[in-house]
Amino acid sequence: MRFYLSLVIFLISFCVVAQEQTVKPQVVDSLYREDQFYLNLSFSNLQKSPAGLKQNKISPMISFGFLRDMPINKNRTWAFAAGFGYTINIINDNLFLGYNNENIVYQVNSQVSYEKNKMTLQYLDLPIEIRWRTSTFDSHEFWRIYTGFKFSYLINSHYDFVGADGVLNIRGNSDMNKVQYGVYTAMGRNTWNLYVYYGLNPIFKSASIDQQPIKMTTFNMGLQFYIL
Repeated sequence: MRFYLSLVIFLISFCVVAQEQTVKPQVVDSLYREDQFYLNLSFSNLQKSPAGLKQNKISPMISFGFLRDMPINKNRTWAFAAGFGYTINIINDNLFLGYNNENIVYQVNSQVSYEKNKMTLQYLDLPIEIRWRTSTFDSHEFWRIYTGFKFSYLINSHYDFVGADGVLNIRGNSDMNKVQYGVYTAMGRNTWNLYVYYGLNPIFKSASIDQQPIKMTTFNMGLQFYIL
């Protein structure tokens, strides 16, 4: 009888200890941050382009970089973020560049036969954004809306033409705007996020066709991926 009584007492004690361990509150990480690295894959659509200009091929843009997440409320669902990145933007269209007395001239001519006509622009980026998300410290699957402003500094540009009239390469075109800026939004859930960017100033600062300034800007749409 003493054996059974001892066994019952042992089992009750074990269950109480186990229950205390089960209901022990989990420590919440109150200092977690979200979405530190990003990768963007999108396509450029030219706005305010000269008459007759056409994009005959896809114009891809690739960006990647780092953003420092800085939550501003207790639940960490609101935050600011700032960082830096790199962008390469390839524009395929029928805006042709050439030389006239060592000056670069521009024309749009749908009759020109060519295999390649593209501008490749490389930028260093400084994005600043405000973030809203439904994240928690233990889950990376959540809804987000991140919107912000991006400054981009042109570090390299080159134009490549291959066609019936020969081959032409132009590096470091001084007619390009060194600084680009625009607004953007990334929204979605978990891995897949729609990305939209609208440039607020022209790609060129001093280019013209028939004395008409080229005020072309970019509109990008694609996907943005975030990595902690």
